[in-house]
Amino acid sequence: MNRRRSAAAAITVVCALAVLASPVMMNGAYAAPGPDPSPAPSASAVAPPPVELPPGSTTGSGKKSLEDIRKEIEALYQKAASATDAYNLAEEETKKQSTEVIELAEDIVSGQLRIDELKKRAGAAARAQYRGGGLPPEAQLVLVDDPRLFLDAVGRIRQGQKATHDLIAELSRAQEDLKTYTADASTQWQRLEAGRVKKEKAKKEITKRIAAAEKLEASLEKDERARLARLESDAALKAQTAWLGSGALKDINRSSSARGKKAIAFATEQIGKPYVWGAEGPDSYDCSGLTSRAWAAAGRPIPRTSQEQWRLLPRIDIKDMRPGDLIIYHQDASHVGMYIGDGAIVHSPRPGRNVTLAGAGSMRILGVVRPDK
Repeated sequence: MNRRRSAAAAITVVCALAVLASPVMMNGAYAAPGPDPSPAPSASAVAPPPVELPPGSTTGSGKKSLEDIRKEIEALYQKAASATDAYNLAEEETKKQSTEVIELAEDIVSGQLRIDELKKRAGAAARAQYRGGGLPPEAQLVLVDDPRLFLDAVGRIRQGQKATHDLIAELSRAQEDLKTYTADASTQWQRLEAGRVKKEKAKKEITKRIAAAEKLEASLEKDERARLARLESDAALKAQTAWLGSGALKDINRSSSARGKKAIAFATEQIGKPYVWGAEGPDSYDCSGLTSRAWAAAGRPIPRTSQEQWRLLPRIDIKDMRPGDLIIYHQDASHVGMYIGDGAIVHSPRPGRNVTLAGAGSMRILGVVRPDK
């Protein structure tokens, strides 16, 4: 209940910001101009006045300005987000390949059992012929005097020949299938190992980037960290204001679908839970973990990563956007948020942040996709 009240309050603030910050609507591009201002801070709090730093001003260390540090931290977290997407995709592929390897192993066992059974049947046929005196059926037929027995014997011989032919053919097919299963299993195993290597590489990259960003922020004095937070908020507000001023919301006044409402309800219920890379809930989420789980809760499974969501889901013009649609951010599609209406999204921003509301235009928009189109 508290989260719902927080969500409602935050949406109200976003609407207020949209009214106060919007200049005269103009026809033009629907993505915010200027450099990438991500990651977005929460839209649940009104941004303080911009921090004015003199040109070339530096932190207490005398090396970099706070704006330079903000951009550097932002870049580090974006690279970590890209690596997280690579890790999540490798994780999905590894799960799929593991399942395929297990299924192929079961096929190999079944195939070998089938071959063993066919060999037993062939051996039984050979023993039966031996018990018949070792003569071929045709030779035994010559020794039959009774016409009825002769005709019966002819029928049995033909049946036996067909059974033998079918047995040999089935044995050959089973052996070929076994070879195919074995080759496929070997290929899938190699892919599985390659996927594990990808995961480990991505994991190291994520850890490296996040550690660098945290170290950089931790090196600041307390007052510098406060000013840095204000700079982040200012950058996000500036981008949101420019996006609203572009006319992006001019013609957007649509209701969400029934499934879209369910997805929004799930996503907003997660507000306040921490970002953890690779997490899919229920206690923490990364950006695409949140959106994929929200739409799964609405009965529409979607790809796990933001890049795959961008690649595989139907794309929608921003002017046709409705609540429940997913907004993909950055040139490499490394971030995603869910549009909830009134110029706002719910998303899981980055390490050190919680699931929150933000301005939909507070980061560079790559495009919009609709899971239930």
